[in-house]
Amino acid sequence: MEKSKIQNPKLIDSVLTQLPTINALKQPTSSAWVEQAIANLDIILLDHSHCERKAAGVALNMMFRYPSNTKMVRELTAIAREELEHFELVNQWLERRNIPLAPLPPPPYGAGLKAQVRPKEPERFLDSLLVTGLIEARSHERLGLLAAHCPEPELAKFYRGLMASEARHYGIYWVLAATYFDKEIVMQRLDELAIVESELLATLHPEPRIHS
Repeated sequence: MEKSKIQNPKLIDSVLTQLPTINALKQPTSSAWVEQAIANLDIILLDHSHCERKAAGVALNMMFRYPSNTKMVRELTAIAREELEHFELVNQWLERRNIPLAPLPPPPYGAGLKAQVRPKEPERFLDSLLVTGLIEARSHERLGLLAAHCPEPELAKFYRGLMASEARHYGIYWVLAATYFDKEIVMQRLDELAIVESELLATLHPEPRIHS
């Protein structure tokens, strides 16, 4: 797969400091991830396709697990539909670049967060909402970084176009958590999970991924 030119690391650091932060994320993405991603855009696009498919699956699975939560079902129906639309859009980019759909070994990020989900209800429901929101929040941040640094204007524009929906998605998951649980409990647990989320990304995974 063709590698794109890496931009100046000092410029990357400069732009990173100017981007708005997402309050729940304990640490911003490092410039090392930006360099890795920009140098491996084809792999990042392929992984992005997997991420969109998985995100749709997560929304659907939660609807099947908690079908009596009317508000959640309504919100996640819309999210699942939008994630599948994004899946198709990313796949169109793969076709344009002659990148075949293929499996990729996942980074430890997703499994590490899933391991934090407590097995008993209602804690499982709360943790599932918060973990999914954290993943969406990190995706929003990283798509913004790709939009800012991608050397291909059309692809950068594509990533900018996805940012608003990603922000809406993580907001919905966290609003749902606050709908079904006491706000103080939600904020305390979100803080605990956010620490783990940042720790999982503290060491750059050697294989480029959206969540490496």
